[in-house]
Amino acid sequence: MSPLWRRTPTPAVDVGAGERVLASATATDGTVLAGTRDAFYLVRDGETRRVPWEQVEAAGWDRDTDSFRLSEVGTWGEQRPVHIVTLAEPGRLLELVHERVTASIVLQRHVEVGRRRGLRVIARRAPAGAGSVHWVYEYDEGVDPADPAVRSAAREALDLARRDVGMP
Repeated sequence: MSPLWRRTPTPAVDVGAGERVLASATATDGTVLAGTRDAFYLVRDGETRRVPWEQVEAAGWDRDTDSFRLSEVGTWGEQRPVHIVTLAEPGRLLELVHERVTASIVLQRHVEVGRRRGLRVIARRAPAGAGSVHWVYEYDEGVDPADPAVRSAAREALDLARRDVGMP
């Protein structure tokens, strides 16, 4: 008699001290993806990459192609690390990624700099509340971060956002 439900075994992932895997999935190429309360883990070809949730810029799964994509926060003008794998069975991993990334956002505010373009001021911190708040800008396409008007608007927006969250 077979069980009505099957439990997928959790792949072995070496995680940080005090962390435990809450959800995981194995990609079709054997890459293991796992999430803990504090970070996202990617194990490919024996190499483990740990990405704290507050360093995840975006993540998503395309149901039509079974593609999971996770991009890391980066520096303007530099290539951001992006991880793409095919996941036939994402299980609870997608829920965990969404919940943990959302929990890392303290504040997100869009500021216009010109016609319908601008930048976002984003404050992120570890979802557990430990550590400092990291402030980043995300520029809309076509906005030049070197433009003096953009730099001024970004500074003003950051100052206002810091005051709004009680961090002068």
